[in-house]
Amino acid sequence: MNSSKPTVRLGIDLGKNCFHLWGVDEDGNPVLKKTLRRGALLPMLANLPACRMGLEACAGAHHWARELTPPRA
Repeated sequence: MNSSKPTVRLGIDLGKNCFHLWGVDEDGNPVLKKTLRRGALLPMLANLPACRMGLEACAGAHHWARELTPPRA
């Protein structure tokens, strides 16, 4: 994986305890592939630049969408 280019799109597969992340650059080339435990997701995402994220449609997606959305002014 070429991690020198920034991630512009990030897909997150939500699970009970583990999350799978896939990120691509502006050309669609993979730059990120990780499996994280529940407690490591938010700290890891806090260190990424802002990008478009896609979550699967499931009951937990609404919770994580609220966690990942910046607060409104």
